[in-house]
Amino acid sequence: MTESSSTIKLSQWDALLLEALRGQGWSDEQLLGITSAAELPEDNSPFQFDFKQLAAFAAEKPEEYRQAVTGGYQIKYNTIRGIRSWILVALGKEPRLELEEGKEAVEAELTAGERARVEQVLSFGWQITPAASQADGAYRIEPIRR
Repeated sequence: MTESSSTIKLSQWDALLLEALRGQGWSDEQLLGITSAAELPEDNSPFQFDFKQLAAFAAEKPEEYRQAVTGGYQIKYNTIRGIRSWILVALGKEPRLELEEGKEAVEAELTAGERARVEQVLSFGWQITPAASQADGAYRIEPIRR
């Protein structure tokens, strides 16, 4: 992933909060009105998201938040488990983690559109390559090794 200076950067957690609301069917218009939302949903997932945190971010940095909602974003700093969580929350797919030292990666079955979306949000220092498995659409997301 290459870094773009014009793309809004979100924390991994803010990105997960945003995608969790999208997963609950929130439109861009609803997301943009989060600071005036009468009631935010309660999250019963294992993540236990507190959407008040996203509302606070939207109130504190309204222009950055608007751009992230309408134009996309890049995550400031990804972790291996954070990438797995983002794919699960944003795409509804359960990726596989490879945690062996020196071989750390996330493997997921992705469509071309999903692959492009993951590539857009990945922080600098990560790459997506076709996985070694024979399955079409299987990708490996791993740190760039130098």
